[in-house]
Amino acid sequence: MLYHLLPNFAPFIGVLNVTRYITFRTAAASLTALAISLLLGPWMIVKLRDFQIGQVIRQEGPQSHRAKAGTPTMGGLLILTAAIGPTLLWADLSNPYVWIAVLATCAFGAVGFADDYLKIVRRSHHGLRPRYKMGFQVLIAAAVGLTLMALAANNLYNTRLIFPFFKNLIPDLGWFYIAFAVLVLVSATNAVNLTDGLDGLAISTFGVAAAAFTALAYVTGHAVLADYLLLVRFPPAGELTVFCGALVGASLGFLWYNSYPADIFMGDVGSLALGGALGTVAILIKQELLLPIVGGVFVIEALSVIVQVGSFKLRGRRVFKMAPIHHHFELIGWSEPKVITRFLILAVIFALFSLTTLKLR
Repeated sequence: MLYHLLPNFAPFIGVLNVTRYITFRTAAASLTALAISLLLGPWMIVKLRDFQIGQVIRQEGPQSHRAKAGTPTMGGLLILTAAIGPTLLWADLSNPYVWIAVLATCAFGAVGFADDYLKIVRRSHHGLRPRYKMGFQVLIAAAVGLTLMALAANNLYNTRLIFPFFKNLIPDLGWFYIAFAVLVLVSATNAVNLTDGLDGLAISTFGVAAAAFTALAYVTGHAVLADYLLLVRFPPAGELTVFCGALVGASLGFLWYNSYPADIFMGDVGSLALGGALGTVAILIKQELLLPIVGGVFVIEALSVIVQVGSFKLRGRRVFKMAPIHHHFELIGWSEPKVITRFLILAVIFALFSLTTLKLR
């Protein structure tokens, strides 16, 4: 909105020329998102308490988490408000990539909202039935894939894959790209969802990943940098830098209230939306295969659950004391803040390593 409005006043107020630049608008979106999170946070916490929208703790979870019961949840609504609002203010709204990212994020958030709502109403940790929850995610992901195929038909997108470390390996998936997009999006949403188990863990590691994708989106849309790094250049995808910047700002603001001990939890409305946002951005900027590296912590969390379930079903034995793996470390004696801090360090390492792969090709 402001992107289309403010430049009209540039002839009279010269400083407004800066609103044409993605770098300025990304910083503005990030700061706006941060401000919205910090200002609305206390109000939302009070309102959630008034409506008795509190966290329901799983009985089979760690005993130390029982004290968290009743903590306001569905804070993902704050994250979405803080991220989507500034994006609409500062991004180029004529850009289809921005709308795909925004709508996909909101759609995944809607699935999470339904899941959280049912948990609240039933006073149980059981929300949407797993098959419905997964089914809705697949439908949203398929819709994104079909939209991208429509863009590809008009030469606004392509279905090639860029392999990290290999500059000449760029296969074209064609119509198989829809199934691949579904795999990426569903995996990303559930991986972030599984990571959301400790105060500030999911939002802090997500913020690091979003910061990495802010840089990746900018490079993808930059003519000189994309050519230098041998990336598939998509000038419109550069506008996603603004969206990613807003996600970073919203994450920092929410972390202020979600840090240990948390005053508010994001709930599935937050974790599914953030996972969907991360996966959608990775697809749009053609860094799908870099996503597992950028979100290495999320991959570890998801794999720990897969290994735990697989081992128990095949061998009748558990590999970890509890899955996801952050609970395993709690049960072997790590304090919750220590687990969060060490996982955050890992997230930074994964993000930095992912950026180095751009040149190691």
